[in-house]
Amino acid sequence: MIFITVIALIVIAYTVFKPEVVIEAEQGYVSSNINAVKAFDEDEKSVDIFRGTKVNYYKEKNKTIDETELIEIDIKDKIYYIQIDNICTSKEDIVKEKEIYTRTPSSLTKEDDSIVGFTDKGSKLEVVTYKGLDKEGNVLEYLVKSDDIKGYIKGEYVVLTEKESQKRFEPETYDSMHLKAENKYGGGDAMKLDYYPKIKPSFKDNPMPKHCYSLYLSATAINPESIKPFIAFAKDTLINTFVIDIKDNFIIGYPAKAMEKYSPSAAKAAYNSYDEYKEAVKMLKDEGFYVVGRITVFKDDRYVSDHPEDAIVDKDTHKPYKHEGSYWPTGYSRNVWEYNVALAKESVTEIGFNEINFDYCRFPDRIINDEKNLNMRNEYGEDKAQAIQRFLIYAADSIHKLNAYVSVDVFGETSNGTYTSPYGQYWPAMSNVVDVISAMPYPDHFGAGSYGISKPWNEPYALMNSWGKFAAKRQKECPTPAKVRTWIQAYNVLPWVDTDGIRYNAEELEEEIRGLYDAGIGDGYITWHGGPSLEKYNLQKAAFQIDYVKE
Repeated sequence: MIFITVIALIVIAYTVFKPEVVIEAEQGYVSSNINAVKAFDEDEKSVDIFRGTKVNYYKEKNKTIDETELIEIDIKDKIYYIQIDNICTSKEDIVKEKEIYTRTPSSLTKEDDSIVGFTDKGSKLEVVTYKGLDKEGNVLEYLVKSDDIKGYIKGEYVVLTEKESQKRFEPETYDSMHLKAENKYGGGDAMKLDYYPKIKPSFKDNPMPKHCYSLYLSATAINPESIKPFIAFAKDTLINTFVIDIKDNFIIGYPAKAMEKYSPSAAKAAYNSYDEYKEAVKMLKDEGFYVVGRITVFKDDRYVSDHPEDAIVDKDTHKPYKHEGSYWPTGYSRNVWEYNVALAKESVTEIGFNEINFDYCRFPDRIINDEKNLNMRNEYGEDKAQAIQRFLIYAADSIHKLNAYVSVDVFGETSNGTYTSPYGQYWPAMSNVVDVISAMPYPDHFGAGSYGISKPWNEPYALMNSWGKFAAKRQKECPTPAKVRTWIQAYNVLPWVDTDGIRYNAEELEEEIRGLYDAGIGDGYITWHGGPSLEKYNLQKAAFQIDYVKE
Protein backbone atom coordinates (compact mmCIF):
# COMPACT_ATOMS: atom_id res chain seq x y z
CA MET A 1 0.00 0.00 0.00
CA ILE A 2 2.84 2.38 0.92
CA PHE A 3 4.67 1.42 -2.31
CA ILE A 4 1.61 2.27 -4.44
CA THR A 5 1.23 5.61 -2.67
CA VAL A 6 4.88 6.55 -3.35
CA ILE A 7 4.49 5.73 -7.04
CA ALA A 8 1.35 7.81 -7.24
CA LEU A 9 3.09 10.76 -5.62
CA ILE A 10 5.97 10.52 -8.10
CA VAL A 11 3.55 10.48 -11.03
CA ILE A 12 1.68 13.47 -9.66
CA ALA A 13 4.91 15.34 -9.05
CA TYR A 14 6.21 14.67 -12.60
CA THR A 15 2.89 15.71 -14.07
CA VAL A 16 2.89 19.01 -12.19
CA PHE A 17 6.59 19.80 -12.35
CA LYS A 18 7.77 18.02 -15.57
CA PRO A 19 10.58 19.94 -17.32
CA GLU A 20 9.70 21.71 -20.59
CA VAL A 21 11.38 20.16 -23.64
CA VAL A 22 13.62 22.83 -25.20
CA ILE A 23 13.76 22.71 -28.99
CA GLU A 24 17.17 23.92 -30.09
CA ALA A 25 17.29 26.29 -33.03
CA GLU A 26 19.39 25.49 -36.07
CA GLN A 27 21.05 28.22 -38.10
CA GLY A 28 20.57 28.63 -41.82
CA TYR A 29 19.78 30.98 -44.69
CA VAL A 30 16.72 31.80 -46.76
CA SER A 31 17.16 30.27 -50.21
CA SER A 32 15.24 30.50 -53.47
CA ASN A 33 15.49 30.75 -57.25
CA ILE A 34 14.21 34.34 -57.02
CA ASN A 35 15.37 37.23 -54.86
CA ALA A 36 12.61 37.08 -52.23
CA VAL A 37 10.61 34.33 -50.52
CA LYS A 38 6.99 34.44 -49.38
CA ALA A 39 6.62 33.91 -45.63
CA PHE A 40 4.03 34.70 -42.94
CA ASP A 41 4.26 36.61 -39.69
CA GLU A 42 2.59 35.56 -36.43
CA ASP A 43 -0.68 37.16 -37.57
CA GLU A 44 -0.50 35.03 -40.74
CA LYS A 45 0.05 38.07 -42.92
CA SER A 46 2.19 37.49 -46.02
CA VAL A 47 5.64 39.07 -46.04
CA ASP A 48 8.65 38.91 -48.37
CA ILE A 49 12.01 37.85 -46.96
CA PHE A 50 15.08 38.35 -49.12
CA ARG A 51 17.12 35.29 -49.89
CA GLY A 52 20.45 35.18 -48.14
CA THR A 53 18.86 36.37 -44.88
CA LYS A 54 20.40 34.57 -41.90
CA VAL A 55 17.77 32.85 -39.70
CA ASN A 56 17.25 30.52 -36.78
CA TYR A 57 14.85 27.77 -37.76
CA TYR A 58 12.93 25.05 -35.94
CA LYS A 59 12.00 21.92 -37.87
CA GLU A 60 9.80 20.64 -35.05
CA LYS A 61 7.71 23.83 -34.83
CA ASN A 62 5.19 23.50 -37.62
CA LYS A 63 2.21 25.51 -38.70
CA THR A 64 -0.22 25.10 -41.58
CA ILE A 65 -1.32 28.21 -43.46
CA ASP A 66 -3.38 28.08 -46.64
CA GLU A 67 -3.01 24.29 -46.58
CA THR A 68 0.77 24.61 -46.75
CA GLU A 69 2.94 23.18 -43.97
CA LEU A 70 5.51 25.69 -42.76
CA ILE A 71 8.27 25.75 -40.18
CA GLU A 72 9.02 28.49 -37.70
CA ILE A 73 11.99 30.82 -38.13
CA ASP A 74 13.13 33.85 -36.22
CA ILE A 75 14.99 36.85 -37.58
CA LYS A 76 16.28 39.23 -34.92
CA ASP A 77 13.71 37.86 -32.42
CA LYS A 78 10.76 38.21 -34.82
CA ILE A 79 8.84 35.03 -35.63
CA TYR A 80 7.90 34.02 -39.20
CA TYR A 81 6.76 30.86 -40.96
CA ILE A 82 8.27 29.58 -44.17
CA GLN A 83 8.48 26.42 -46.27
CA ILE A 84 11.36 24.19 -45.25
CA ASP A 85 12.49 24.01 -48.90
CA ASN A 86 13.41 27.69 -48.61
CA ILE A 87 15.96 27.05 -45.87
CA CYS A 88 19.55 25.93 -46.45
CA THR A 89 22.57 25.56 -44.19
CA SER A 90 25.30 26.49 -46.69
CA LYS A 91 25.77 29.86 -48.39
CA GLU A 92 26.53 28.01 -51.62
CA ASP A 93 22.93 26.73 -51.66
CA ILE A 94 21.20 30.09 -51.17
CA VAL A 95 20.83 30.59 -54.92
CA LYS A 96 18.73 27.74 -56.33
CA GLU A 97 18.36 28.59 -60.02
CA LYS A 98 20.16 26.09 -62.24
CA GLU A 99 19.71 27.78 -65.61
CA ILE A 100 19.31 31.38 -66.69
CA TYR A 101 19.00 33.30 -69.97
CA THR A 102 20.90 36.32 -71.26
CA ARG A 103 18.79 39.47 -71.40
CA THR A 104 21.62 41.93 -72.10
CA PRO A 105 24.41 40.65 -74.41
CA SER A 106 27.52 40.39 -72.31
CA SER A 107 31.15 39.35 -72.17
CA LEU A 108 31.89 36.34 -70.00
CA THR A 109 34.91 37.07 -67.85
CA LYS A 110 37.32 35.68 -65.32
CA GLU A 111 37.56 37.27 -61.87
CA ASP A 112 40.28 39.61 -63.16
CA ASP A 113 37.90 40.85 -65.92
CA SER A 114 39.81 39.12 -68.72
CA ILE A 115 37.37 37.96 -71.38
CA VAL A 116 36.75 34.24 -71.96
CA GLY A 117 33.66 34.39 -74.16
CA PHE A 118 30.45 36.15 -75.12
CA THR A 119 26.77 35.42 -74.58
CA ASP A 120 24.14 36.89 -76.88
CA LYS A 121 20.56 37.87 -76.09
CA GLY A 122 18.38 34.81 -75.41
CA SER A 123 21.27 32.42 -74.78
CA LYS A 124 20.77 29.67 -72.19
CA LEU A 125 23.40 29.51 -69.44
CA GLU A 126 24.07 26.83 -66.83
CA VAL A 127 24.59 28.22 -63.34
CA VAL A 128 27.74 26.90 -61.68
CA THR A 129 27.67 29.18 -58.63
CA TYR A 130 27.27 32.84 -57.74
CA LYS A 131 29.32 35.66 -56.28
CA GLY A 132 27.60 38.05 -53.90
CA LEU A 133 24.05 39.18 -53.20
CA ASP A 134 22.75 42.71 -52.81
CA LYS A 135 20.55 43.77 -49.90
CA GLU A 136 17.44 42.62 -51.75
CA GLY A 137 18.67 39.13 -52.54
CA ASN A 138 19.67 39.78 -56.15
CA VAL A 139 22.76 38.00 -57.44
CA LEU A 140 25.63 40.35 -58.22
CA GLU A 141 27.47 37.93 -60.51
CA TYR A 142 26.88 34.38 -61.69
CA LEU A 143 29.58 31.94 -62.66
CA VAL A 144 28.00 30.23 -65.65
CA LYS A 145 28.82 27.60 -68.21
CA SER A 146 28.09 28.10 -71.89
CA ASP A 147 29.17 25.17 -74.06
CA ASP A 148 32.66 24.48 -72.72
CA ILE A 149 33.29 28.01 -71.45
CA LYS A 150 33.00 29.10 -67.82
CA GLY A 151 32.81 32.77 -66.99
CA TYR A 152 31.15 35.44 -64.88
CA ILE A 153 28.17 37.54 -65.92
CA LYS A 154 26.40 40.28 -63.98
CA GLY A 155 23.14 39.22 -62.38
CA GLU A 156 21.27 42.19 -63.83
CA TYR A 157 21.94 40.93 -67.36
CA VAL A 158 20.08 37.63 -67.00
CA VAL A 159 16.53 36.41 -66.38
CA LEU A 160 14.90 33.06 -65.61
CA THR A 161 13.07 32.37 -68.87
CA GLU A 162 13.91 32.50 -72.55
CA LYS A 163 10.72 34.42 -73.28
CA GLU A 164 11.64 37.16 -70.84
CA SER A 165 15.17 37.34 -72.20
CA GLN A 166 13.89 38.27 -75.66
CA LYS A 167 11.96 41.29 -74.45
CA ARG A 168 13.06 44.86 -75.14
CA PHE A 169 12.84 47.52 -72.46
CA GLU A 170 9.54 49.42 -72.57
CA PRO A 171 9.02 48.98 -76.31
CA GLU A 172 5.90 51.14 -76.22
CA THR A 173 8.13 54.08 -75.23
CA TYR A 174 11.44 53.50 -76.99
CA ASP A 175 10.76 51.43 -80.12
CA SER A 176 9.26 54.30 -82.06
CA MET A 177 12.30 56.44 -81.28
CA HIS A 178 14.82 53.92 -82.56
CA LEU A 179 12.83 52.59 -85.52
CA LYS A 180 13.29 55.99 -87.18
CA ALA A 181 17.10 55.63 -87.06
CA GLU A 182 17.96 54.22 -90.48
CA ASN A 183 20.94 51.97 -91.07
CA LYS A 184 21.77 53.53 -94.43
CA TYR A 185 25.53 53.84 -93.77
CA GLY A 186 26.23 50.41 -92.29
CA GLY A 187 26.60 51.46 -88.66
CA GLY A 188 24.02 49.01 -87.37
CA ASP A 189 20.38 48.45 -86.51
CA ALA A 190 19.35 50.67 -83.58
CA MET A 191 16.68 48.12 -82.59
CA LYS A 192 19.35 45.50 -81.84
CA LEU A 193 20.93 47.62 -79.13
CA ASP A 194 20.23 47.32 -75.42
CA TYR A 195 18.25 50.02 -73.63
CA TYR A 196 17.66 48.45 -70.23
CA PRO A 197 18.39 50.95 -67.42
CA LYS A 198 21.88 51.11 -65.95
CA ILE A 199 22.27 52.53 -62.47
CA LYS A 200 24.66 55.49 -62.55
CA PRO A 201 26.98 55.13 -59.56
CA SER A 202 27.91 57.82 -57.08
CA PHE A 203 30.99 56.85 -55.11
CA LYS A 204 31.29 58.44 -51.67
CA ASP A 205 35.07 58.16 -51.70
CA ASN A 206 35.22 59.62 -55.20
CA PRO A 207 32.63 62.37 -55.68
CA MET A 208 32.28 63.75 -59.19
CA PRO A 209 31.78 67.54 -59.39
CA LYS A 210 28.23 68.35 -60.41
CA HIS A 211 29.63 70.61 -63.13
CA CYS A 212 33.10 69.85 -64.46
CA TYR A 213 34.86 72.94 -65.81
CA SER A 214 37.77 71.15 -67.45
CA LEU A 215 41.15 71.89 -69.01
CA TYR A 216 42.72 69.33 -71.36
CA LEU A 217 46.46 68.69 -71.22
CA SER A 218 48.45 66.40 -73.49
CA ALA A 219 50.92 63.90 -72.05
CA THR A 220 53.79 66.30 -72.78
CA ALA A 221 52.69 68.47 -69.84
CA ILE A 222 52.27 65.68 -67.30
CA ASN A 223 55.35 65.82 -65.14
CA PRO A 224 55.95 67.55 -61.79
CA GLU A 225 57.59 70.65 -63.27
CA SER A 226 55.44 71.17 -66.36
CA ILE A 227 52.20 70.79 -64.42
CA LYS A 228 52.90 73.56 -61.88
CA PRO A 229 52.06 76.59 -64.06
CA PHE A 230 48.81 74.94 -65.20
CA ILE A 231 47.83 74.35 -61.58
CA ALA A 232 48.55 77.99 -60.74
CA PHE A 233 46.53 79.11 -63.76
CA ALA A 234 43.55 76.90 -62.91
CA LYS A 235 43.46 78.04 -59.29
CA ASP A 236 42.89 81.60 -60.52
CA THR A 237 39.77 80.42 -62.39
CA LEU A 238 36.77 78.16 -61.72
CA ILE A 239 38.47 75.20 -63.41
CA ASN A 240 37.90 72.15 -61.18
CA THR A 241 38.85 69.32 -63.53
CA PHE A 242 41.83 68.27 -65.65
CA VAL A 243 41.56 65.80 -68.54
CA ILE A 244 45.01 64.41 -69.34
CA ASP A 245 46.35 61.80 -71.74
CA ILE A 246 47.12 58.27 -70.64
CA LYS A 247 47.37 56.90 -74.17
CA ASP A 248 46.96 58.95 -77.29
CA ASN A 249 47.65 57.27 -80.62
CA PHE A 250 51.19 58.60 -80.85
CA ILE A 251 51.91 60.19 -77.46
CA ILE A 252 51.98 57.80 -74.50
CA GLY A 253 51.62 59.22 -71.00
CA TYR A 254 53.52 56.66 -68.95
CA PRO A 255 54.92 53.11 -69.31
CA ALA A 256 52.03 51.18 -67.81
CA LYS A 257 52.35 47.54 -66.81
CA ALA A 258 49.33 46.83 -69.01
CA MET A 259 51.30 48.19 -71.97
CA GLU A 260 54.25 45.96 -71.13
CA LYS A 261 51.86 43.00 -71.23
CA TYR A 262 49.69 43.89 -74.22
CA SER A 263 51.63 46.48 -76.25
CA PRO A 264 55.35 46.66 -75.37
CA SER A 265 56.07 49.20 -78.10
CA ALA A 266 53.72 51.65 -76.36
CA ALA A 267 55.52 51.22 -73.04
CA LYS A 268 58.86 51.93 -74.73
CA ALA A 269 57.49 55.12 -76.31
CA ALA A 270 56.19 56.66 -73.06
CA TYR A 271 56.83 60.39 -72.84
CA ASN A 272 57.15 60.41 -69.03
CA SER A 273 58.54 58.01 -66.48
CA TYR A 274 56.10 56.08 -64.32
CA ASP A 275 57.09 58.00 -61.16
CA GLU A 276 57.03 61.44 -62.79
CA TYR A 277 53.61 60.85 -64.28
CA LYS A 278 52.18 59.51 -61.02
CA GLU A 279 53.57 62.44 -59.06
CA ALA A 280 52.03 64.95 -61.48
CA VAL A 281 48.59 63.36 -61.07
CA LYS A 282 49.04 63.39 -57.30
CA MET A 283 49.88 67.09 -57.42
CA LEU A 284 46.63 67.79 -59.26
CA LYS A 285 44.59 65.77 -56.78
CA ASP A 286 46.35 67.30 -53.78
CA GLU A 287 45.26 70.70 -55.07
CA GLY A 288 41.66 69.50 -55.12
CA PHE A 289 41.19 68.88 -58.83
CA TYR A 290 39.11 66.04 -60.24
CA VAL A 291 41.38 64.18 -62.68
CA VAL A 292 40.24 62.33 -65.80
CA GLY A 293 42.55 60.04 -67.80
CA ARG A 294 42.02 59.99 -71.58
CA ILE A 295 42.62 56.77 -73.55
CA THR A 296 42.29 56.50 -77.33
CA VAL A 297 40.87 53.02 -77.90
CA PHE A 298 40.44 51.91 -81.51
CA LYS A 299 43.08 54.09 -83.14
CA ASP A 300 46.42 52.71 -82.04
CA ASP A 301 49.42 52.32 -84.33
CA ARG A 302 51.60 50.79 -81.65
CA TYR A 303 49.11 48.10 -80.71
CA VAL A 304 48.71 47.16 -84.37
CA SER A 305 52.48 46.89 -84.74
CA ASP A 306 52.50 44.54 -81.75
CA HIS A 307 49.35 42.63 -82.74
CA PRO A 308 48.58 42.82 -86.47
CA GLU A 309 46.22 39.88 -85.94
CA ASP A 310 43.79 42.28 -84.23
CA ALA A 311 43.93 44.98 -86.91
CA ILE A 312 41.46 45.84 -89.64
CA VAL A 313 43.05 44.23 -92.71
CA ASP A 314 43.13 45.03 -96.41
CA LYS A 315 41.86 41.90 -98.18
CA ASP A 316 44.05 42.51 -101.20
CA THR A 317 47.37 43.03 -99.41
CA HIS A 318 46.55 40.99 -96.26
CA LYS A 319 48.22 43.77 -94.30
CA PRO A 320 46.77 46.14 -91.69
CA TYR A 321 44.63 48.83 -93.26
CA LYS A 322 45.97 52.36 -92.92
CA HIS A 323 43.33 55.04 -92.66
CA GLU A 324 44.29 58.71 -92.85
CA GLY A 325 47.80 57.99 -91.65
CA SER A 326 46.93 55.63 -88.78
CA TYR A 327 46.30 51.96 -88.14
CA TRP A 328 43.16 50.77 -86.39
CA PRO A 329 42.68 47.71 -84.18
CA THR A 330 39.20 46.44 -84.94
CA GLY A 331 36.42 47.40 -82.57
CA TYR A 332 35.25 43.79 -82.64
CA SER A 333 38.42 42.41 -81.03
CA ARG A 334 38.05 41.32 -77.40
CA ASN A 335 41.83 41.41 -77.07
CA VAL A 336 41.74 45.14 -77.78
CA TRP A 337 38.88 45.60 -75.33
CA GLU A 338 40.82 43.76 -72.66
CA TYR A 339 43.99 45.80 -73.20
CA ASN A 340 42.30 49.17 -72.92
CA VAL A 341 40.29 48.17 -69.85
CA ALA A 342 43.38 46.72 -68.16
CA LEU A 343 45.17 50.01 -68.86
CA ALA A 344 42.22 51.96 -67.48
CA LYS A 345 42.08 49.87 -64.30
CA GLU A 346 45.79 50.24 -63.66
CA SER A 347 45.54 53.99 -64.19
CA VAL A 348 42.81 54.16 -61.55
CA THR A 349 44.38 51.92 -58.92
CA GLU A 350 48.03 52.88 -59.28
CA ILE A 351 48.04 56.39 -60.74
CA GLY A 352 44.91 57.63 -59.00
CA PHE A 353 42.50 58.80 -61.71
CA ASN A 354 38.94 59.64 -60.69
CA GLU A 355 37.53 58.85 -64.13
CA ILE A 356 38.55 57.24 -67.40
CA ASN A 357 37.66 58.93 -70.68
CA PHE A 358 37.57 56.78 -73.82
CA ASP A 359 38.24 58.59 -77.09
CA TYR A 360 38.20 57.07 -80.59
CA CYS A 361 35.69 54.60 -79.25
CA ARG A 362 34.48 53.83 -82.75
CA PHE A 363 35.40 52.35 -86.09
CA PRO A 364 37.19 54.49 -88.71
CA ASP A 365 34.97 57.11 -90.32
CA ARG A 366 34.60 57.70 -94.05
CA ILE A 367 35.50 54.14 -95.11
CA ILE A 368 32.23 53.21 -96.85
CA ASN A 369 33.92 52.96 -100.25
CA ASP A 370 36.79 50.87 -98.87
CA GLU A 371 34.85 48.61 -96.55
CA LYS A 372 34.00 45.90 -99.06
CA ASN A 373 37.74 45.28 -99.39
CA LEU A 374 38.36 45.16 -95.63
CA ASN A 375 38.44 42.27 -93.21
CA MET A 376 36.94 43.76 -90.05
CA ARG A 377 37.54 40.52 -88.07
CA ASN A 378 33.92 40.39 -86.93
CA GLU A 379 34.09 37.17 -84.90
CA TYR A 380 30.60 37.38 -83.37
CA GLY A 381 28.70 38.77 -86.38
CA GLU A 382 27.93 42.06 -84.64
CA ASP A 383 26.84 45.41 -85.97
CA LYS A 384 29.37 48.17 -85.37
CA ALA A 385 27.02 49.93 -82.96
CA GLN A 386 26.56 46.68 -81.04
CA ALA A 387 30.31 46.21 -80.66
CA ILE A 388 30.82 49.77 -79.40
CA GLN A 389 27.99 49.56 -76.87
CA ARG A 390 29.13 46.14 -75.67
CA PHE A 391 32.69 47.37 -75.20
CA LEU A 392 31.40 50.24 -73.08
CA ILE A 393 29.24 47.92 -70.97
CA TYR A 394 32.26 45.71 -70.33
CA ALA A 395 34.50 48.69 -69.59
CA ALA A 396 32.04 50.45 -67.28
CA ASP A 397 31.35 47.27 -65.30
CA SER A 398 35.07 46.67 -64.78
CA ILE A 399 35.98 50.25 -63.89
CA HIS A 400 32.99 50.79 -61.60
CA LYS A 401 34.28 47.97 -59.38
CA LEU A 402 37.18 50.30 -58.59
CA ASN A 403 34.88 53.20 -57.62
CA ALA A 404 35.84 55.21 -60.69
CA TYR A 405 33.67 56.69 -63.45
CA VAL A 406 33.61 56.23 -67.23
CA SER A 407 33.12 58.84 -69.95
CA VAL A 408 33.15 58.44 -73.72
CA ASP A 409 33.76 60.87 -76.57
CA VAL A 410 31.43 60.97 -79.57
CA PHE A 411 31.32 62.95 -82.79
CA GLY A 412 29.01 65.96 -82.86
CA GLU A 413 27.20 64.20 -85.73
CA THR A 414 25.71 61.68 -83.28
CA SER A 415 23.15 64.28 -82.13
CA ASN A 416 21.35 63.48 -85.40
CA GLY A 417 18.78 60.81 -84.59
CA THR A 418 17.73 59.89 -88.11
CA TYR A 419 20.46 57.28 -88.70
CA THR A 420 23.07 55.19 -86.95
CA SER A 421 26.52 56.59 -87.65
CA PRO A 422 28.69 54.61 -90.09
CA TYR A 423 31.43 54.25 -87.46
CA GLY A 424 29.18 52.67 -84.80
CA GLN A 425 28.46 55.55 -82.42
CA TYR A 426 24.75 55.70 -81.56
CA TRP A 427 24.15 58.33 -78.89
CA PRO A 428 21.30 56.76 -76.83
CA ALA A 429 22.96 53.34 -76.68
CA MET A 430 26.22 54.86 -75.45
CA SER A 431 24.73 57.45 -73.10
CA ASN A 432 22.61 54.77 -71.47
CA VAL A 433 25.60 52.76 -70.21
CA VAL A 434 28.34 55.29 -69.31
CA ASP A 435 28.47 57.99 -66.66
CA VAL A 436 29.38 60.91 -68.93
CA ILE A 437 29.02 61.40 -72.68
CA SER A 438 31.33 64.01 -74.20
CA ALA A 439 30.48 65.12 -77.69
CA MET A 440 32.88 67.06 -79.92
CA PRO A 441 30.74 69.62 -81.79
CA TYR A 442 33.63 71.86 -82.79
CA PRO A 443 32.20 74.73 -84.82
CA ASP A 444 34.81 74.45 -87.58
CA HIS A 445 33.84 70.79 -88.10
CA PHE A 446 30.39 71.78 -89.38
CA GLY A 447 29.71 72.59 -93.00
CA ALA A 448 28.58 75.96 -94.28
CA GLY A 449 24.83 76.35 -93.75
CA SER A 450 24.55 73.85 -90.88
CA TYR A 451 21.49 74.67 -88.74
CA GLY A 452 20.87 77.55 -91.15
CA ILE A 453 24.12 79.29 -90.13
CA SER A 454 26.18 80.39 -93.12
CA LYS A 455 29.54 80.07 -91.36
CA PRO A 456 29.03 78.08 -88.13
CA TRP A 457 32.70 78.40 -87.20
CA ASN A 458 32.34 82.17 -86.92
CA GLU A 459 29.17 82.02 -84.79
CA PRO A 460 30.05 79.82 -81.79
CA TYR A 461 26.98 80.67 -79.68
CA ALA A 462 24.47 80.01 -82.47
CA LEU A 463 26.18 76.77 -83.49
CA MET A 464 26.50 75.30 -79.99
CA ASN A 465 23.01 76.35 -78.99
CA SER A 466 21.46 74.79 -82.10
CA TRP A 467 23.51 71.62 -81.73
CA GLY A 468 22.80 71.42 -77.99
CA LYS A 469 19.03 71.38 -78.51
CA PHE A 470 19.36 68.27 -80.68
CA ALA A 471 21.67 66.65 -78.13
CA ALA A 472 19.13 67.33 -75.38
CA LYS A 473 16.49 65.47 -77.40
CA ARG A 474 18.79 62.48 -77.82
CA GLN A 475 19.15 62.25 -74.06
CA LYS A 476 15.44 61.43 -73.83
CA GLU A 477 15.86 58.36 -76.05
CA CYS A 478 17.21 56.15 -73.27
CA PRO A 479 16.01 55.55 -69.69
CA THR A 480 19.29 56.29 -67.90
CA PRO A 481 21.16 58.99 -69.82
CA ALA A 482 24.68 59.99 -68.88
CA LYS A 483 25.75 63.47 -67.90
CA VAL A 484 26.69 65.60 -70.90
CA ARG A 485 30.11 67.21 -70.54
CA THR A 486 30.97 68.70 -73.92
CA TRP A 487 34.30 69.31 -75.64
CA ILE A 488 34.56 72.92 -76.82
CA GLN A 489 36.79 74.31 -79.54
CA ALA A 490 39.76 76.06 -77.91
CA TYR A 491 41.85 76.39 -81.07
CA ASN A 492 41.49 78.94 -83.83
CA VAL A 493 39.41 78.17 -86.92
CA LEU A 494 41.63 76.06 -89.14
CA PRO A 495 42.86 77.88 -92.25
CA TRP A 496 41.68 75.16 -94.64
CA VAL A 497 38.17 75.63 -93.26
CA ASP A 498 38.15 79.39 -93.77
CA THR A 499 41.05 81.81 -94.15
CA ASP A 500 38.74 84.43 -92.67
CA GLY A 501 37.90 82.26 -89.68
CA ILE A 502 37.92 83.85 -86.25
CA ARG A 503 40.39 83.28 -83.44
CA TYR A 504 38.98 81.43 -80.44
CA ASN A 505 39.83 83.45 -77.36
CA ALA A 506 37.87 84.28 -74.19
CA GLU A 507 34.81 85.78 -75.89
CA GLU A 508 34.40 82.89 -78.32
CA LEU A 509 34.78 80.23 -75.63
CA GLU A 510 32.25 82.00 -73.45
CA GLU A 511 29.81 82.04 -76.37
CA GLU A 512 30.30 78.30 -76.92
CA ILE A 513 29.67 77.46 -73.29
CA ARG A 514 26.67 79.76 -72.93
CA GLY A 515 25.20 78.29 -76.09
CA LEU A 516 25.39 74.81 -74.54
CA TYR A 517 23.99 75.82 -71.17
CA ASP A 518 21.14 77.78 -72.74
CA ALA A 519 20.25 74.63 -74.72
CA GLY A 520 20.04 72.56 -71.54
CA ILE A 521 23.43 70.88 -71.94
CA GLY A 522 24.93 72.03 -68.68
CA ASP A 523 27.06 69.38 -66.96
CA GLY A 524 30.31 71.08 -67.87
CA TYR A 525 32.85 71.54 -70.64
CA ILE A 526 36.33 70.39 -71.69
CA THR A 527 38.71 72.50 -73.73
CA TRP A 528 40.17 70.91 -76.84
CA HIS A 529 43.43 72.18 -78.24
CA GLY A 530 45.73 69.50 -79.61
CA GLY A 531 48.79 71.31 -78.25
CA PRO A 532 47.43 73.20 -75.24
CA SER A 533 49.66 75.98 -73.97
CA LEU A 534 49.47 78.51 -71.19
CA GLU A 535 49.85 81.28 -73.75
CA LYS A 536 46.60 80.27 -75.43
CA TYR A 537 44.80 79.51 -72.19
CA ASN A 538 45.72 82.97 -70.86
CA LEU A 539 43.98 84.51 -73.87
CA GLN A 540 40.89 82.52 -72.89
CA LYS A 541 41.15 82.97 -69.13
CA ALA A 542 38.12 85.21 -68.66
CA ALA A 543 35.86 82.46 -70.00
CA PHE A 544 37.13 80.10 -67.30
CA GLN A 545 36.33 82.58 -64.51
CA ILE A 546 32.58 82.48 -65.13
CA ASP A 547 30.21 80.28 -63.15
CA TYR A 548 27.80 79.34 -65.93
CA VAL A 549 25.42 77.62 -63.54
CA LYS A 550 24.71 80.77 -61.55
CA GLU A 551 24.69 83.24 -64.42
